[in-house]
Amino acid sequence: MIRDSLLILALALLAAAPRLATAAAAGATETRTVMVLGDSLSAAYGIPAEQGWVALTGERLRAGHPGWRIVNASLSGETSAGGASRIDAELARHSPEVVVIALGANDGLRGLPLGQTRANLAKMIAAAKAHGARVLLVGIRMPPNYGARYTEAFAAMYGELAAEHGTALLPFLLEPIAMDREAFQADNLHPVAGVQPQLRDHVWAALAPLLDETP
Repeated sequence: MIRDSLLILALALLAAAPRLATAAAAGATETRTVMVLGDSLSAAYGIPAEQGWVALTGERLRAGHPGWRIVNASLSGETSAGGASRIDAELARHSPEVVVIALGANDGLRGLPLGQTRANLAKMIAAAKAHGARVLLVGIRMPPNYGARYTEAFAAMYGELAAEHGTALLPFLLEPIAMDREAFQADNLHPVAGVQPQLRDHVWAALAPLLDETP
């Protein structure tokens, strides 16, 4: 009698195995993605990639938000034009639920026209939203030697875009460390590894609410 019952149970488990495997495979595809599209400030320039704020954010996601991952699509030297030209391919490749756009610094350092940068950022925001992703726009500021008119308009651009397109906004990526010379590498542009956790925490405050929104 016991042997018969065990045999029936074994046969039932064998019959259910394909359904269980299918369910497990379906569960494995439910990972949701945050994609960061940025420049060297997000690409961990001059330090090991795993010490950059994007990788550190990935660690926090794994620890506290199961089912989420982060993809770093940032490139050192990237401009807003480069990001605008790449975003459709990156969206198709990674299918993100949240897109962090952290570009414009190289435009500003080159003194490119603000209208050009603004149009490129707007194109990226529109592409991400058309894909169904929520957007966090991360701003940057220029050194004062570029002139008050340019630097003020540059900084204001991010807030204006966020308001126009209804996106989340982090006005200044480097705000927690901007006044600390020791926070930067010898080029005085790129943060050292030791301050990357501060940048992670700064971005996290704006990013975390987007993880909890219903798509």
